[in-house]
Amino acid sequence: MTPVASTEELARAKINLSLKVLGRRGDGYHELQSLVVFVDVGDRVTAMPAAEFSMALEGPFASALTEDGDNLVLRAARLLGGEMGRAGAHVALCKNLPVASGIGGGSADAAATLRALARLWGVRIEEHMPAALAFTLGADVPVCLDSRPAFMWARGERVARIAGLPHFALLLVNPGVAVSTAAVFKALGAPALAEMPTVVERPAFASLDVLLEWLTVNGNDLEAPARSVVPAIGDVLAAIAATKGCRLARMSGSGATCFGIYATEDEARAAADAVERPGWWVAASAVAS
Repeated sequence: MTPVASTEELARAKINLSLKVLGRRGDGYHELQSLVVFVDVGDRVTAMPAAEFSMALEGPFASALTEDGDNLVLRAARLLGGEMGRAGAHVALCKNLPVASGIGGGSADAAATLRALARLWGVRIEEHMPAALAFTLGADVPVCLDSRPAFMWARGERVARIAGLPHFALLLVNPGVAVSTAAVFKALGAPALAEMPTVVERPAFASLDVLLEWLTVNGNDLEAPARSVVPAIGDVLAAIAATKGCRLARMSGSGATCFGIYATEDEARAAADAVERPGWWVAASAVAS
């Protein structure tokens, strides 16, 4: 691959259509199974050459982050730079997604940074960033590297792409409340895992009706505990469920962002207009294939 002068990547929001928590593992992580999709809504990462690693923040939610060394964008840049013997790069992050909102914003930013720097330096990301190494940045980073529909399991590092997902659109709504993932898992109180699963069935969906039928059986185990921590999640779910064309209303990840599933993008956009509230973040998009 040929290096470029600068490059921009979209850090797509990651939506957990389902999220099953099987239990606490011996290593402190939770054993998970989740069907995830991505939308054409997200943060933007721009990378350009520089003598050392640095970053800049802008966008509507930039004030919730800092530009210090613990930022996931800088950690991702330094990790890939270390693997490749690179001394620096400048990364600008336009933060369009709410922070701590259950849609993988930080992980998506880290993954987009890795993709952007790989293009900047003219290398193939898969040759320098295996899933196990990407996982050290965060459990959702491996699935965000490719940002396509997938079934993920174990701690999040095991990923199988889902081909032929039916077309549909999502409405995303966040009540403007950041949610602590640790607090939600504490409220869940998942028991210790008796034994590790040996077989993981990867779903396939011939139509939207088949997907919706599967989702009615496979929910989000974190939704109830998250609602106990942030009651406003219930208000968001009720508002989404009341919109015309909504086939399913559910929370994503550990919250507080919720989503509605619609057959068409027009229906999702009409629903977005219907649920507008002061202080709520609202977006509609088709699911990225």
